[in-house]
Amino acid sequence: MNKARIEEILKENFQPTFLEVMDESHLHAHHRGTPHTENTHFNITIISTQFIDMPLINRHRAINASLREGFDAQLHALKITAKTPSEWDQ
Repeated sequence: MNKARIEEILKENFQPTFLEVMDESHLHAHHRGTPHTENTHFNITIISTQFIDMPLINRHRAINASLREGFDAQLHALKITAKTPSEWDQ
């Protein structure tokens, strides 16, 4: 799963007011358990009103679940910052 597909899925599922997806796979080349070095590690910052009244762990679970097809392929790890608009403004 590449960056464009991740952005597409997150936009569709969370209608974010801000979204940044950075491919950090190159920082983890030859990482144990990942024989490939492309599209494996991403840093996601997502701001959405859907996260209002949702505990942080549930935000992460929802994001991971929406990207399940990637984890079933070669996606290995995500660094996630998931906030509401008011949390982001602070």
